Amino acid sequence: MPIDVAKALAAEPRSTEIAWGHKDVQLYHLGLGAGVPATDPAELRYTLESRLHVLPSFATVAGADMGVVGGLSAPGIEVDLAAVLHGTQSVELHRPIPVGGRATATARVADVYDKGKAAILVLRTDVADEDGPLWTTEAQLFVRGEGGFGGERGPSGRVTPPERKPDFVTELPIRENQALLYRLSGDWNPLHADPDFAQLAGFERPILHGLCSYGMALKALVDGVLDGDVSRVTSYGVRFAGVVHPGETLRVRAWQLDEGRLQLTATAVERDDAPVLGDGVVTHLP
Repeated sequence: MPIDVAKALAAEPRSTEIAWGHKDVQLYHLGLGAGVPATDPAELRYTLESRLHVLPSFATVAGADMGVVGGLSAPGIEVDLAAVLHGTQSVELHRPIPVGGRATATARVADVYDKGKAAILVLRTDVADEDGPLWTTEAQLFVRGEGGFGGERGPSGRVTPPERKPDFVTELPIRENQALLYRLSGDWNPLHADPDFAQLAGFERPILHGLCSYGMALKALVDGVLDGDVSRVTSYGVRFAGVVHPGETLRVRAWQLDEGRLQLTATAVERDDAPVLGDGVVTHLP
């Protein structure tokens, strides 16, 4: 079987040294659409090195993070990349991410779930510097055709939005070149840039990176609900529910569940609110 569950779970975690600086942070923020209007003080916190703070979703690219792809080369994991879909992504912050730093990222296959026709790989990465833990990311990868091995199905993780109007709604235009800019932060998959490759993959044109829409939605909530304070975010997770294309508009809706939790969804405006992000939850400090 391409996935040897016992071998994958028993494998020693793999550690790598990562580093990042203010240029990496600025490029990431620009890839999310930050900097419009260019002189807005609220946007300068994302683009000007003397005022810079770091959006927590930067953890998914810090040090040219390759946790998702790297996890597919872990012992016991031999799968066809064409059968792999990025199902969910989360980050837990142990303290605010510094503008620049060096750290050790330790990655492992935390679980393998059996969904019948597919397997779910749970990849977990812990990042720490000399002062202690910084963040933990978790990605769930859906691998078609690799289920049916008799394992646990795992938790569903589905979250139903409240049956009331959202407390916050915003629309985020996606520039035609946004995927081309975002990919400079480390995801070079031609699906997001090459029209011919996108058509071979079954899409009429290149799609935006799921992790770009992930970051865009978080920035919208930080700016619109959390007073622009990135340090208030303690965790953030979503399920990738569909695609959005450069040139389209992302509509983000959020509900305040209690003092420390927001639920969110994101949809593609031009395609009748087709789902893009679901089951989104942000936990935050008051």
